[in-house]
Amino acid sequence: MTDSAAEGSHRVYAKPTEGHRSLGAGVRQVLFWGPMIVCFALLLAILPPRGRTVGLAGGGVVAVLWAVVVGGVRVVAEWERGVILQLGKLQDVRGPGIFYVIPVLESVQFIDTRTLVINIPRQKVITRDNVPAEIDSALFFKVNDAQKAVASIQDFRFAVSQYAQAALRDVVGGLPLDDLLSEREHIQQQIKAIVEAQAREWGMHIDAIRLQDIELPEDLKRMMSRQASAEREKRATITKAEGDRLAARSLAQAAAIMARNPIALELRTLQSIDGLGASPSNTVLLFPVQMAQALSSLQRMEPEPPDPTGQPAEPSEEA
Repeated sequence: MTDSAAEGSHRVYAKPTEGHRSLGAGVRQVLFWGPMIVCFALLLAILPPRGRTVGLAGGGVVAVLWAVVVGGVRVVAEWERGVILQLGKLQDVRGPGIFYVIPVLESVQFIDTRTLVINIPRQKVITRDNVPAEIDSALFFKVNDAQKAVASIQDFRFAVSQYAQAALRDVVGGLPLDDLLSEREHIQQQIKAIVEAQAREWGMHIDAIRLQDIELPEDLKRMMSRQASAEREKRATITKAEGDRLAARSLAQAAAIMARNPIALELRTLQSIDGLGASPSNTVLLFPVQMAQALSSLQRMEPEPPDPTGQPAEPSEEA
């Protein structure tokens, strides 16, 4: 098993909580057991011992009927809506709070109107320049119209997830690898616009689509690493050359200033001598600058040797 496969097998996805959590169970129990306890207590107190059997049987029938009546009580949370179907026909949207559903004639389906999150499983795509990639993403959406979410699509969570997967593959398949790695925000907005256009017809609104991880082949990662290393080395070389050029220009300007001011050159020489003398391991031999200048002048004044051809030497420009 490859490294990428092993990583994918241990990848853990967040699983959203689905379904309706009944908030009316306690209310139904109170409405059922309260009257039943009072009713049976009155029957036992009023009826004679011989008639209690018949009375309790009748009370059992009443209890069954009362349980059916009480079973229509529903409580919907603040973030939920109940879509009512009456004999299979879409009737109304109720909630939040407590309401009543007529037993047998009406049924209710609860819709969560909060922002929902769906993990889009890892998608294997091929970019426009034929580079395989695996992408993990997440879809954030909410239901704006509960009637459309129930009546226009079979399972709105599954449908929007599948549509987002198809849109992701279509968008990434039309982009080169460089754009996939550098234009993630633009890709997310483009996928969101495609999914939003369809989800609006299902009564939903897409908040965002986020690309969580982009997995590339290992050999491609190594090549990209070498490319990045070469790019950094190139920038370092260019920066060093630029620094050398600026240093040479500054030295040339300093030399020109010192050439126009001999005192500045002497001060710079004394400063260099002072820096060398600070270390006890250095041996400094002082040579007067004036003597060096005099020797240089004498060397320029020496006559040129005679020409072997016998022709007199041309006078030098200095003469």
